[in-house]
Amino acid sequence: MTRSGKARTALVIGGGIAGPVAAMALRQAGIEAAVHEAYDSTADGAGGGMTIAPNGQNALDAIGAGDLVRAIGTPVTAMGLRSWTGKHLAQFAPPSRLPSLQFVWRADLYRAIYDEAERRSVPIHHGKRLTGTTDTASGITAHFADGTEASADVLIGADGIRSTVRSLIDPAAAQPNYAGLVCFGARMHQSGMPSTDGVMYMCFGKRAFFGYQVFDDSSAVWFVNLPHRAPMTVAEAQAIDAKEWMRILRTAFADDRTPALEMISRTDVGQLLITGPMENMPRVATWTHGRMTLIGDAAHAASSSSGQGASIAAESAVELARCLRDLPYNQAFAAYEQLRRPRVERIIKLGARTNSNKTAGPVGRVLRDLVMPATMKLINPEKMAWQFDHHIDWDAKAAPLT
Repeated sequence: MTRSGKARTALVIGGGIAGPVAAMALRQAGIEAAVHEAYDSTADGAGGGMTIAPNGQNALDAIGAGDLVRAIGTPVTAMGLRSWTGKHLAQFAPPSRLPSLQFVWRADLYRAIYDEAERRSVPIHHGKRLTGTTDTASGITAHFADGTEASADVLIGADGIRSTVRSLIDPAAAQPNYAGLVCFGARMHQSGMPSTDGVMYMCFGKRAFFGYQVFDDSSAVWFVNLPHRAPMTVAEAQAIDAKEWMRILRTAFADDRTPALEMISRTDVGQLLITGPMENMPRVATWTHGRMTLIGDAAHAASSSSGQGASIAAESAVELARCLRDLPYNQAFAAYEQLRRPRVERIIKLGARTNSNKTAGPVGRVLRDLVMPATMKLINPEKMAWQFDHHIDWDAKAAPLT
């Protein structure tokens, strides 16, 4: 710790996507950072797809990593909404002055960020499951299940929706809530369908939600949010045979006049991704305690319906690094939370509203499909721009809490 109280070293707990991004941002801020990941091996090949919004790309650009996304991504120029009858409900996109969203496979993004972190000499230690911490006047020590320890000036929890760091900060912190949906997806190398010309379609099915995009080479992605009353863990969902899930999905979309049934039927069962339950994270009341703070899903888990989870995680990682660069750690944590909490909670609220549309009953479906086209026509796209048009000025000096 410097005489000014500024952090010189940091432990980042969690080696998914937010953790290595935070470590790279911290190193750019002049703070030595190392990543400690609970799992023994890397997460190559895991996960489905996601979009990185313009604001997420901007955050990564602040640390010279935005091109990683654009190199592996496919542009999504607009989102189209359809009913189960095939009726066009609405279409929306970020303002044309902003770059397109980029669709990426999580596995590709993970590998690109992991490789870039290694190229920048960020140490990433595997098999380091956090069990506790000791906070002293001079620093913080992390204790791991393998009996080892690591010490630094601050510790940052980037360990996801079931964060250990969050429970150490606040043992009474809320846990994720099941959102009533089980999620699936697939990559089709040859869909046999025409390109959707950059549009990703979201179909509010009669029994389930279906999203898809067909790319210019006829490869495609589809994903499903299937209402399921009883809570189900990832392990429980994956324990059910993929053939059985495919049968259930075909039945769910049998009456829909969208491409859902055709695309699911053309998908090889071995390509089905069973990504498990969609979860909502209640508001995390306490982000910081002593020398510990949270970023990403550990602090503000947005529903996948928001399309913003990875993007706002990158924003928080970069903003935290900027605050720690300019302020003593306790002031930095306070300034970081003041900067981030209003924005991320607004995005989370928007995603929760989308989830409620996905689980609408028969009457709710009719009302939604009647009201949404008229409602969307009244919305000025610029009023939605606040999500995407968010710029982080890396060179601006962070101000203490006012």
